[in-house]
Amino acid sequence: MKRLFVFYLLIFTALLSACDFGGDSAANDGEKVINLSIATDPPALHPLLSTDTTSQILVQNAFEGLTRIDKDGEVTNALAEDIQESEDKKTYTYTIRDANWSNGDKVTAQDFEYAWKWALNPENGADSAYLLYYIEGAQDYNTGEGNEEDVGIKALDDKTLEVTLNNPTPYFNELVSNTIYTPINHKYVEENPDWHKNIGTEEYVVNGPFEVSEFKSSDKIVLKKRDDYWDKDNVDLDVANINIIDSAATALKEFDSGNLDYLGSSYNTIDLNALDRFKEEDKLDVQDQVATYMLVFNTEEEFINNKNIRKALTIAIDREGLIENVTKGEETPATGLVPQTVKGFEGPTGYFESNDLDEAKKALDKGIEELGLNGPEDIKISLSYNTSEAHAAIMQYIQQGWQDNLGIDATLDNNEWQVYLQKLSEGDFQAGRLGWTGDVNDPEYFLNIYKNLGGNNQTRWHNEEYANLLDQSAAETDPDKRLELNKEAHKVFVNDYPIAPIYHYTQLSVKQGRVKEMPADMFGKAQLKYVKLEDE
Repeated sequence: MKRLFVFYLLIFTALLSACDFGGDSAANDGEKVINLSIATDPPALHPLLSTDTTSQILVQNAFEGLTRIDKDGEVTNALAEDIQESEDKKTYTYTIRDANWSNGDKVTAQDFEYAWKWALNPENGADSAYLLYYIEGAQDYNTGEGNEEDVGIKALDDKTLEVTLNNPTPYFNELVSNTIYTPINHKYVEENPDWHKNIGTEEYVVNGPFEVSEFKSSDKIVLKKRDDYWDKDNVDLDVANINIIDSAATALKEFDSGNLDYLGSSYNTIDLNALDRFKEEDKLDVQDQVATYMLVFNTEEEFINNKNIRKALTIAIDREGLIENVTKGEETPATGLVPQTVKGFEGPTGYFESNDLDEAKKALDKGIEELGLNGPEDIKISLSYNTSEAHAAIMQYIQQGWQDNLGIDATLDNNEWQVYLQKLSEGDFQAGRLGWTGDVNDPEYFLNIYKNLGGNNQTRWHNEEYANLLDQSAAETDPDKRLELNKEAHKVFVNDYPIAPIYHYTQLSVKQGRVKEMPADMFGKAQLKYVKLEDE
């Protein structure tokens, strides 16, 4: 019995060591420390190559652009000390404030010019480069039809950046808060091209409120407040220990034990099994989010390349049942790509009814006829998702619904996050789950994802009518006419079913009492710059 006790004690000690909440990185007495978690290592540590939410958690805290979305969801100046617009609203002049990189170099306008043109260079493979297409000459350069010299990004001197747009873009200053508009230290990067691979060392040069002081793969990331950050006096937090915990159930246990201070956007999700408890305890915070959870269809794949099959799969999903019985997060059922939190898109789209089984079966029969199949039993679909208890539960619910209501056999394909992203990028899937969160409260931010092939458009879907409507919208200065063009484009998109929208997200979070403020904005970002803790 004594030997058995020692064995279990050793196991318990090993588990505590594995979690290592703080460990050697624990802060000195008097410092304000928060313990958080994410589910996996961030896949892309280069700020201009990160598109997933896990990577952007790190990037948004370690880097900073011209503007930032503040804790109230409003755009505010960051490295832009002053912003001037031309009379025609097509030229922006940014004055760069005095700020330093973590290696002591000054942040300059040339850093912005270099970074944005680096992202547009097609050789660098920045998936979010299309978000720079608002800039004159950017799309032509990125698609190989133009030259770098013709791009409307110019450092007039060390402190002045001039940006020329194709058309007036009322939300451009909001857009430049996106990580694709992040600067990088151009002099340092040219001499050290692998700088972004050395996270946790001084070689990972940053300019934001926090620097990465430690990185252990599959274990933890430690962020420390930068003493030379220009706005350090408004940063309350000293240290963030971000633990890698791939299980929502394990993260919940650590939260209940007091080892984690927060669960929710944009860190580890709350275990679905705990939502009812947190609601009863009045601890669950629920906020609307500018984001959509969806299935993306690879329209080049067998069976999925048929519009009527995609339609049947889409409208047969019981979104209300899924939300009530599985996600339990008060999400809004989605029948369109653009979230209903976006101005002008409030309320259901009316394009199709969720769980409309009669219409789904009609579409299925038509698709079976078009494909020359005997029946639904001939249709074999792989339903892909990344490792997560929540995603698994959602996919199993959809899988069962397709089997029960359509007679379609779908197999589940589960992969770790980085592998999953690679499969989506390479088109190695039929239907896969994806979430898309806005950085701008404007429909074009979502619609432009699918305007062109490549980039973040994993569907391989392209429609000239859709692209032309978005071109017209971009050139339209009348806000009402522009909204109508966006709605027309949205209708074209939804009615061709390249995606199956599932729900529009809510932000669910719980925090320990010592966390006075950890505001998550409507874009799903809980920025550490705005965290407030009780005095130690």
